[in-house]
Amino acid sequence: MSLIKNKYVIITGAASGLGKEFAKIYAKDGYALILADINSEMLDATANEIRSNYAVDVKVLVRDVSQVSFAQEVYDFTVENDLTVFGLVNNAGFGVFGNFSETNLNSELTMAGLHVTTPMALTKLFLKGMLERNEGEILNISSLAGFQPGPLMSIYYSTKAFLISFTEAIARENKGSNVRISVLCPGVVNTNFRKNVAADKEAKINSMNSEPGEVAAYGIRAMRKGKVVCLPSLSCQFLSILPRLIPRNTARNLIYKIQLKNRG
Repeated sequence: MSLIKNKYVIITGAASGLGKEFAKIYAKDGYALILADINSEMLDATANEIRSNYAVDVKVLVRDVSQVSFAQEVYDFTVENDLTVFGLVNNAGFGVFGNFSETNLNSELTMAGLHVTTPMALTKLFLKGMLERNEGEILNISSLAGFQPGPLMSIYYSTKAFLISFTEAIARENKGSNVRISVLCPGVVNTNFRKNVAADKEAKINSMNSEPGEVAAYGIRAMRKGKVVCLPSLSCQFLSILPRLIPRNTARNLIYKIQLKNRG
């Protein structure tokens, strides 16, 4: 492993799951890390594990990533400490299940902050520096959910759709630079996300599950090969285009029935 001095990668939602796996991959590649998560105990455990296994600097920010002020706080932290940010992984997120008229507004505002406001603001603040240095990586974590409407998880599906559209747009704007901008759209992944989707209606685990380490590794490989929309399996590729092949009403009804079945 060659240590890449003074080049940091920011990873949100880094305490566990995909975020932790991204941190391990970047650390193995020699990048220093800025890990952010609201769960201080798990975040410290992840940071200590990485420090003990890789010769990289790991900085920990215990923050509510959904807050509007978060992105500016991180940016100011890097400026004050003279840290060069090479990479950004917008990974933090969760889902809420239920009819929109009955779900919790505060939870959905938090979700919108994690999936929309914070990724947009972090990208705005750090992209310019990457372009000036003509190097960098931005990987947004969306989902197959972003390719279709999602009754019973309406805010989750729609905010994940934002991440896909946003990433594709800014990737095209900066085509030709050495800054790679991609969005990873996995299906079901065995992470803590499942525990956060309405604890009393936890989704059933099925055969389409993927391991977070495999998904994270694919996302970084695909981004570095120049793929903008990264789909980690043939089934993901098929399911991403399926909504365009059938009537929209059929897609809505199909997702609704699947959601009910998985949580029955």
